Amino acid sequence: METKPALESKLVKEFVGVAHTDLARTKELLAQEPGMVNATWDWGGGDFETALGAAAHMGRRDIALYLLEHGARFDVFAAAMLGQLEAVQAALSIHPALRNTRGAHGLTLLHHARQGGAEAQAVVEYFQREGIQ
Repeated sequence: METKPALESKLVKEFVGVAHTDLARTKELLAQEPGMVNATWDWGGGDFETALGAAAHMGRRDIALYLLEHGARFDVFAAAMLGQLEAVQAALSIHPALRNTRGAHGLTLLHHARQGGAEAQAVVEYFQREGIQ
């Protein structure tokens, strides 16, 4: 297997940073370096974040869907924000400990679902019934 050089850390930090709020710049940077779609930035102290994680905790459905369309690794936090109740329930039934797992910046699954707005309301209600933060 061919080993590729590491991505430029400054570029990764910018990519993850803009994925919080800026779809246009996210698209530009991903076009510039498609391999960055799953890059992770270390904010320190074990706080790792991908662009998808950034979009998910900010409720940026547009950015999250764009990243998923371009190969981002799907996770339970994105599923919660996107309102994908069946995916969330499946993940939690297979790995019940996920209910206590925190995403980037220590944010809970419930936070991610709330950021999804009306489209994620069923997930919010499910979490509340189940006592999931």
